[in-house]
Amino acid sequence: MKLDSHQHFWRYAANPGDFPWMTDDLAALRRDFLPEDLAPLREDLAVDGTIAVQAREMEVETDFLLGLARDDKSIKGIVGWVDLCAKDVEARLDRFAGNPAFRGVRMLIHDRADLDFADSAPHLRGVSCLESRGLTYDLLLRTAHIEAAIRLVDKLPHQRFVVDHIAKPKMDGIDRDEWETGIRSIAERPNVFCKLSGLVTEANWSNWKPESFGPYLDTVLEAFGAGRLMVGSDWPVCTLATSYAGAIGLVAEWSRKLSDDERADVMGKNCARFYSV
Repeated sequence: MKLDSHQHFWRYAANPGDFPWMTDDLAALRRDFLPEDLAPLREDLAVDGTIAVQAREMEVETDFLLGLARDDKSIKGIVGWVDLCAKDVEARLDRFAGNPAFRGVRMLIHDRADLDFADSAPHLRGVSCLESRGLTYDLLLRTAHIEAAIRLVDKLPHQRFVVDHIAKPKMDGIDRDEWETGIRSIAERPNVFCKLSGLVTEANWSNWKPESFGPYLDTVLEAFGAGRLMVGSDWPVCTLATSYAGAIGLVAEWSRKLSDDERADVMGKNCARFYSV
């Protein structure tokens, strides 16, 4: 089974105020992107299904994605948004936890000014409520946030975590050493996986080369092993720099160096195992 571990849907036209992160340089994303738009792109690559990940910091986003998953069986699971720092976090999680499509939660750690947000007391308390409900946690990080994320993981050794977008190293190499030290360290924790996603939009959108990503992909392969990596398109955000086929193809081509079993893991089996789909 081939699975895309990370993509998004939204109805922008009806809710433009819900997407403050779509700044003018992201204006190409200010339109609707829905399952019917992704379907032909996915089918062309024989991708069997996807994990749809939140794009708005509001719980109505989780309802929206669950509704899409109900109507489109290619959506194998959703990573929703719940305010994990809320005092009533358990009640908030329980509102969704009975839905089999609800597979995990994400908060936007990398948008927080506090670099220690990941293991702050309110966030830690919320994340600690996920394991008992069979839920995963997507770690959306940049290099500077990895240290606090490691502290969070160490406090919750049985919680399943996945690092989104290989923690977004700067593709000009400016933070390469710090990123590599951090990513190797967090990979030492066996409950942490990593998504091979969001690469092209960290590079020059109009002038990137596939070979530029090889050293970063090789590093996470060495750190995590093929058994904890999963391909993700980050569609439609990837369209700022490439097509859906380009985003998936970047990892697919790189993975040709792997054995057939390892490649099958990266291209879908690890995603299915991590999200229990």
